[in-house]
Amino acid sequence: MSDNNNFLLPTSKSSLNQTSNNADKDKLWGGRFTESTDAFVEAFTASINFDKRLYKHDIAGSKAHAQMLAKVGILTDDEMQSIHTGLNEIQNDIEAGKIEWSIQLEDIHMNIEARLTDKIGITGKKLHTGRSRNDQIATDIRLWLREQIDLISSEIKRLQSGLLDVAEREAETILPGFTHLQVAQPITFGHHMMAWHEMLSRDFERLNDCRKRVNILPLGAAALAGTTYPIDRAYTAELLGFEKASSNSLDSVSDRDFAIEFVSVASLIMMHLSRFSEELVLWTSAQFNFINLPDRFCTGSSIMPQKKNPDVPELVRGKTGRVYGNLISLFTLMKSQPLAYNKDNQEDKEPLFDTVDTLLGSLRAFADMMPFVETKKDNMRKAAMQGFSTATDLADYLVGKNLPFRDAHEVVGNAVAYGVKTNKDLSEMTLEELQVFSNQISNDVFDVLTLEGSVSARNHLGGTAPEQVKQRIKEARNS
Repeated sequence: MSDNNNFLLPTSKSSLNQTSNNADKDKLWGGRFTESTDAFVEAFTASINFDKRLYKHDIAGSKAHAQMLAKVGILTDDEMQSIHTGLNEIQNDIEAGKIEWSIQLEDIHMNIEARLTDKIGITGKKLHTGRSRNDQIATDIRLWLREQIDLISSEIKRLQSGLLDVAEREAETILPGFTHLQVAQPITFGHHMMAWHEMLSRDFERLNDCRKRVNILPLGAAALAGTTYPIDRAYTAELLGFEKASSNSLDSVSDRDFAIEFVSVASLIMMHLSRFSEELVLWTSAQFNFINLPDRFCTGSSIMPQKKNPDVPELVRGKTGRVYGNLISLFTLMKSQPLAYNKDNQEDKEPLFDTVDTLLGSLRAFADMMPFVETKKDNMRKAAMQGFSTATDLADYLVGKNLPFRDAHEVVGNAVAYGVKTNKDLSEMTLEELQVFSNQISNDVFDVLTLEGSVSARNHLGGTAPEQVKQRIKEARNS
């Protein structure tokens, strides 16, 4: 989680009753106040410990705002250039670790603005003309989230590329497909990897659709009602790469739908990664023993020397819960807020930041790990031979002999019951044994009872046949 609690809150009885050392008249908003802020309240309400990560986006928004103010004649070109120079120096200082953040200045906006005024004098105080911290923070978050969405999208693509490599390598590797975690029908490992690829394709589409609603500029809405200055919001949007400016000032400063939508999309992605994780954990177990994960993605036991634990997929599976929790936090945060901006919205950043950090880390771990998964083909094949996985193929064979499917289903059910009793798979029965259940079965039945015959027979769009898997891989690489 974030380091929101890393600052020291006053804890003694005397300090709880003390006021801030800086009188509120020295604060950027302190004109109407006659009493200084309580020191505990000052620390409790400050957000600089977590919103400092928005510094680049706050500076970018301020530079665009200053450029717009110069365009409409509110600032001179010299004033605008002075502001740009000062902001560039502040960014360099931040990235060089020379900035000591101040809780007394509350947030990223006031920390940067105060330093700008220190650097360039009274011109720095003109920067806030025509805007409010309300539309400023809404802009910062959108700029930051837009950037993070692009990073997440690239990680999804990298993971998908790794899955395509595995699918191509294992297009003909047979393993059992499951329903209810019971052996159902034989499939190929490549087909299974392409199912994961398909889930991520939907995630990618959802993420980039969400980006469209993130990419709307709130700056210019000011506190809630707009501004009396002749600002040019379309120009600001163009400078910052937004698709357009928002249409309603009240909604602009109070809307967090875009954040909730993103965390909802992130929850879906994490759900998919959790499903992947569950299968990897099962497949690495001694009971399945289908795959091997590289040692560098696993850990051992402090007491059991034989253990090799699949910690990366287990941790990703566990981290899914925190993203779900962040989604509920944001829903709860917004559920009772009247228009327009409320201090509640300071609590939107930590769930959002944590979601991005968790999702990016999980995707990177999977993208790094998946290309190096090793399959244990013999174990997969042996498992696919269990559970009468070609029973449906026998039923389909009988339908091809003009037997109604329901009758064919009953015939095969009787054959399976015999197999359970005699401990024989369908493919291990003799022709004479099979003909006991239907005289329409002939010697060609063994072509469909093999695992290879079963998967190859499903040679249609979306089927598990190696030919189809290779075609889907080709299409995915070209998309």
